[in-house]
Amino acid sequence: MAGRRVILTGLPGSGKSALCQAVVRRADEAGLDLQGVLSPPVFENGVKIGIDLLDLGSRERHQLAVLRQEALEPASLTTQRWTFDPQIIEIGEQILASSTPCELLVVDELGPLEFERGEGWLAGLTAVDSSDFQAALVVVRPSLVEIALKRWPDAQTIEIESAEQVPARLPELLKLLGIFR
Repeated sequence: MAGRRVILTGLPGSGKSALCQAVVRRADEAGLDLQGVLSPPVFENGVKIGIDLLDLGSRERHQLAVLRQEALEPASLTTQRWTFDPQIIEIGEQILASSTPCELLVVDELGPLEFERGEGWLAGLTAVDSSDFQAALVVVRPSLVEIALKRWPDAQTIEIESAEQVPARLPELLKLLGIFR
């Protein structure tokens, strides 16, 4: 398929997941073959306390990560802020390993686990490498965009700075993906 890659980046809380969710809604409306994973935030009293895993094929949802002080057991994957459930990481791996071919692949997100430590959703890297999609939307934090662009030099990059920008940035992102009419 020789797919088009778009990297979505922005600081934590900037609206990356909200923008991905808007793209997913448009893909659903357009009847596209949509595969991959979203990592919607979980809030309590306005504070982000966790991250879920949403399978875009089945729409099943799982608790992926919690703040480190609220660690899941047995937890073996952590970042500075989050403790990831290894069983849910494996579910994400299985989802991503079978996500291509498709029209739109979404991987929210590939981060330090994948790019720096060789852990996490390595099948996400492989799926994006495959180009077996018409378009791929990959969320990457700003500090890792340079590494991502070395891996995928043909990728376009879009940066979002605040959640208020989501409605204004959506048409630009849809155009970059090139599969929406």
